[in-house]
Amino acid sequence: MHGTPRPPATPAQALSAMDHLIAAHVIGQQELARRLGLNVTDLTCFAFVLEAGDDLLTAGDLAARAHVTTGAVTGILNRLERAEYVTRRPDPTDRRRVRVAAVPAAVTRVEAVYAGHYKRLTALFSDYSPEELAIITDWFTRATDLAHEYLEKLNRNDPDEEC
Repeated sequence: MHGTPRPPATPAQALSAMDHLIAAHVIGQQELARRLGLNVTDLTCFAFVLEAGDDLLTAGDLAARAHVTTGAVTGILNRLERAEYVTRRPDPTDRRRVRVAAVPAAVTRVEAVYAGHYKRLTALFSDYSPEELAIITDWFTRATDLAHEYLEKLNRNDPDEEC
């Protein structure tokens, strides 16, 4: 299906489509988290642990990625550990820090819940050429950076002059 002409769109149409995508994914994340016995924030933090792989995150790393305080991360890690999603390991270079590792059985559970959706998304991406995927990836990356910048601004109680 590569190269199939797509109708032109305006920025307002793209913004509306993005809003619908975000709403669908927020609702979906809530349902997936519920099925896994977690809340959305804890599931998101577990995803950051998974993404890090063997380069285990510290609690501070996790707090920065989730845009929460280190105190909030302690609660998140306590819940994830109780639910047997993560374990805490001493940092080999700094005894004051701990590193967070995913529990293999939890990885399997989460991957099973997401597998069907990711398979469908992968099939959708195959409808696009490598050049189109480069544009889509660039947009997602830049939009994510903007979202993080805005979240940091909100966390500093620095009102956006354009709002």
